[in-house]
Amino acid sequence: MSLYEKIVKGGEKISLVGLGYVGMPIAVAFARKVKVIGFDLNEEKIRLYQSGIDPTREVGDEVIKETTVEFTADPARLKEAKFHIVAVPTPVNDDHTPDLSPVEGASRLLGQNLTRGSIVVFESTVYPGVTEEICVPILEKESGLKCGEDFKIGYSPERINPGDKVHRLETITKIVSGMDEDTLNEVAQVYELVVEAGVHRAESIKVAEAAKVIENSQRDINIAFMNELSIIFNKMGIDTKAVLEAAGTKWNFLPFSPGLVGGHCIGVDPYYLTYKAEQLGYHSQIILSGRRINDDMGKYVAESVVKHLIKAGLPVNGARVAILGFTFKENCPDTRNTKVIDIYRELGEYGITPLVVDPVADAEEARKLYGITFGSMEELKDLDALIVAVSHTEFMQIDQEKMAAFFNPENRIRVLADIKGIYERKLYDNENYSYWRL
Repeated sequence: MSLYEKIVKGGEKISLVGLGYVGMPIAVAFARKVKVIGFDLNEEKIRLYQSGIDPTREVGDEVIKETTVEFTADPARLKEAKFHIVAVPTPVNDDHTPDLSPVEGASRLLGQNLTRGSIVVFESTVYPGVTEEICVPILEKESGLKCGEDFKIGYSPERINPGDKVHRLETITKIVSGMDEDTLNEVAQVYELVVEAGVHRAESIKVAEAAKVIENSQRDINIAFMNELSIIFNKMGIDTKAVLEAAGTKWNFLPFSPGLVGGHCIGVDPYYLTYKAEQLGYHSQIILSGRRINDDMGKYVAESVVKHLIKAGLPVNGARVAILGFTFKENCPDTRNTKVIDIYRELGEYGITPLVVDPVADAEEARKLYGITFGSMEELKDLDALIVAVSHTEFMQIDQEKMAAFFNPENRIRVLADIKGIYERKLYDNENYSYWRL
């Protein structure tokens, strides 16, 4: 009987190592079909899950309360499972080199609890070669088992889009790979239990790793092009959004928009690919150029706001400025690698300490990572400038009357930076506002 058959019949369990924005929804999805152990080192996170609370807001509290996932922070419980899915983050260091410590740590911990006949599938985004050249040796060393004989490995890159209620695990085609044909079949069958859109069988683990890392690199480059266009068109006095709407009427024009590129995928993954390329003696031209543009956009936004303050005849040093939104994307509490922090810090160079308001963001996470304490919507008053950095649904519902109430009534001109262009320009592009957007 295959491992897949044993899992389906309840004789074996699946484990999820890492229960963040990616791992937790996967665990919940599989638990609707089979027995699942959900493991994370973060005991506080596990306590919340066990209490029926979803801190990620990816599936909601009710789903967490009803799920049969066995949440645990005890690594010894991984011995109860035979099919392991590793979904831990893969960030970069300050010098933009890959930080593989989370996936290495997960491999060590899993290796210490690995049993014969297991299959280990990695979902973390990595450069080609990490699974076989870095993770496998750790698994073998810690377990005393031999890959290919005692256990098998596969790779199936995560494609979950945090905060997206349309493109979910079940509705996105899943890339799967395995070290051999038998493993590939097992991995494919297991994922087909939950992925309604079906799977794509990559011809090798390295191909699957490469496919994932270029998905976000491609998006990063396209957004960088839009950001560069925005800089150029702003110098020309042309509205970038209007240009893109006009160009978008052509059937093959790609619908990308300018913006801040943060998070733990698009703003990180390209560095994994260029790092590996550097090791092989190739220095990236296009990918790193795009990264430089996108990494500088926070500084560009802050400088633009300062220029608009000056044009409005308002003092810069000590100006009362607020930033609406701090997460790396809309309607998602995740603040990791947010580029809004670049706006905040750059404004600080001008003697401005912005008030940051974000009712969606994980406030405790922001305090720990950045030392920032959020304000409330009620504190938005007597402003000289407002930067709407994230298009949370709540912010999109702000009308003209409420917007006007945020500003200092003594100011002749209100500086409004609508980064994502979520408001109708004609409502604010008048003598009462200095309106600007990317």
